[in-house]
Amino acid sequence: MSEEEWERFLRESVAGVDGAPVEPSARARQVERQLRERSGQPEGWRTYSPARPRRRTGWYVTGLVAVLALLVVALFPQQVVGWFGGDDGGQDAAPLAAESESPQEAPGAERDLPPTLAEPFRGSPAARWADGAAGITVPPARATGWMDAAQVERALRQSRDFLVAAGLNSRVLRGERPTKAIALLNPHQKDVQEYLRASLSSKAPTGKTDPLLLFSRFRPEQSRLVGDVVRTRGRLTYREGKHGAVEVTADVTFVYPVTAAGDRGRDAEVVRTIVRREVVMSWDDPAEVITEPGTMSLVSYALDMVNGGCSAPTGYFEPPFGTADEQRTDEARRVDPYDRSKPIDTGDGTTATGNDCATATRS
Repeated sequence: MSEEEWERFLRESVAGVDGAPVEPSARARQVERQLRERSGQPEGWRTYSPARPRRRTGWYVTGLVAVLALLVVALFPQQVVGWFGGDDGGQDAAPLAAESESPQEAPGAERDLPPTLAEPFRGSPAARWADGAAGITVPPARATGWMDAAQVERALRQSRDFLVAAGLNSRVLRGERPTKAIALLNPHQKDVQEYLRASLSSKAPTGKTDPLLLFSRFRPEQSRLVGDVVRTRGRLTYREGKHGAVEVTADVTFVYPVTAAGDRGRDAEVVRTIVRREVVMSWDDPAEVITEPGTMSLVSYALDMVNGGCSAPTGYFEPPFGTADEQRTDEARRVDPYDRSKPIDTGDGTTATGNDCATATRS
């Protein structure tokens, strides 16, 4: 603007000449500046632009992760519990329900934790098994064969008593004579009485005269139990047998945690000797078979074991302390000692415990 135009502007502004330019107010200048700075067309006062919805990507991801987590828990419950420390394979793990029927598969894998003196069952399915006789399921009794329901109940109870006396009695475990178990056997069954004499008196038993087929025994000078608990899992079943007898079948796995007799240190090696026995007992009708009250006849007995020794039978379990890698085992025959879904190969009614040692997939 030239000086002449500026002077004329000032005179007309003071004089109030019609059509003279008016200086914008401060409010007008502010609005004009805001309009210039704002891109695009100004929004009308009656217009409405709805807010764009926020993406909920975080919620979708969270929901997907939750669904996947539930699926993993459903498919692999034991492993997941172990990952988060709720069940570390220790002795305080939640106990399993009693075995009421034959399992369809082996127990799931546990965390790879070695046994210790404080927790001898840690890292194995036995951490969730019951103690002693409590792990042997006894079915409800019903009248069968020559027995009424009360007699069947007594036969089942005495059958379990035999298993306890043969596989859980502390004196028998130390190598003493299984007197209580023998008292439940029919003294008129000649072949069994011959087996008892040969197995308990011989210093060099054979596969068929090995006392371990029926009785659990350790040499006290070689090994000792860790604590006073043996974990078990199994059950009894029964049916009518020959001549109206009540035939009871016991299928039980025993887990014995042991350590070397002379090793008293806090870091002593703990080995689990795992024994599965199947014993078929016949409670005979005295009108049909010569027997004595309160005794039963043995139909068959079989044994599977790991960590009990791979040399010739000695009549005692011989845990492989410090020599696990030196044990002579059959690599081609690998077994899971906790798998109760497969039957024991009974063969002719007994299973030898001598040189045929399978390789255990876990202990």
